[in-house]
Amino acid sequence: MTLNDSIHYKNKQLYIDKIAASDIVTHVGSPTYIYSLPRAISNYRRIEAAFAHLNAHIHYSAKANGNLRVLQSLVRAGAGIDCVSGGEIFKALRAGAAAQDIVFAGVGKTVDEIQFALEKGVGWFNVENIRELDHINRIAGTIGRSGVKIALRLNPEVTANTHPYIATGHGGAKFGLTAKSISHILKNVEDWSNLDFAGLHVHVGSQLGDTSATTGGIEAALELIQPYENIKTLNIGGGMPANYSDGELPTVEDFAQAVTPLLKDYDVILEPGRSIIADAGVLMTRILYVKQQAGQNFYIVDGSMTELIRPMLYQAHHAIIPVKQSDEETQPTQIVGPVCETTDVLGRDVELPALSMGDGLAILTAGAYGAVMASSYNARPRPAEVVVSEDGENWHIARKRETYEDIIRDELLD
Repeated sequence: MTLNDSIHYKNKQLYIDKIAASDIVTHVGSPTYIYSLPRAISNYRRIEAAFAHLNAHIHYSAKANGNLRVLQSLVRAGAGIDCVSGGEIFKALRAGAAAQDIVFAGVGKTVDEIQFALEKGVGWFNVENIRELDHINRIAGTIGRSGVKIALRLNPEVTANTHPYIATGHGGAKFGLTAKSISHILKNVEDWSNLDFAGLHVHVGSQLGDTSATTGGIEAALELIQPYENIKTLNIGGGMPANYSDGELPTVEDFAQAVTPLLKDYDVILEPGRSIIADAGVLMTRILYVKQQAGQNFYIVDGSMTELIRPMLYQAHHAIIPVKQSDEETQPTQIVGPVCETTDVLGRDVELPALSMGDGLAILTAGAYGAVMASSYNARPRPAEVVVSEDGENWHIARKRETYEDIIRDELLD
């Protein structure tokens, strides 16, 4: 059922750490995201411990969940931040990250974003295009910055065991540079006098079902940089999975065990996101209507694809459970939202007891790629976000629920 030490039942009520989820919803309403900071920090510490035999630096991937309170908590725990836009860099800095502890990745950085990152003193650039090097070098020269650390992103042309929509290391993906292109760059580094080509970056995809693609990518990277003794850093990205359905998946310890023999002589950067925050988050929803139609049972809830688009975008599975545990017999139920799209289905044939209008449901393992991908489609206000504090005993609104006025705030009329 993908419950854990922080998200669990107590006296047949769903708790987030030491707080009843229903108490939070009573005050904040639904749909609402709730994040357990104790669980996120625990996941971070587990990765830290697993890779303790390497000189490893963990940069949390902000794209998974960029809530400022989440970022702040992880920065205080010692994490750097992996950013893929100027906006994420802005948020990371606002959350307290040191600029030198930020990695700026992304396949299509704009000139304005590059200038912003350089002016702020961002520590690393993961580069995926030779023209991007030209931009970084030119702007660095203009503002008087030299020795900008560069990690060239290798596309190792390996096929990862994951959903095709989140595989990034195969030859047909838009990500990275070919080995041939990287070799050409490394033989001509004098063309970019303000840059320090200090690392290689390789990330083969998210939610990986085994460690083979990761090790294959690292082996390809090591072979490529063997002639270049100045390259002492390997950024191996993320990819470590979260468990959405209690299935058998490799653990963070499995990944660490697989890569440690390969990387013992290097500085290592890790960029986990999902494996830190996914199972620390739940999306709380409420049943609006119950419907029986065409031989099926439907619970129409106030959550939808505008809050959590993963099931519609990736055919992703999320366990869905009642806020109040029941011993009654279950039946297959369709959990659907109110958005005017046939695909607005959060769960198909979910085994649930008979529930009524107003009852609460919790969508589990929703901390990653949930609120960050939310939209106001159908003019729906984006949901509130709540964090349970590091002590597990208090909660705070980390992002207010949008209002109708918020939705139109930046629109103009004659």
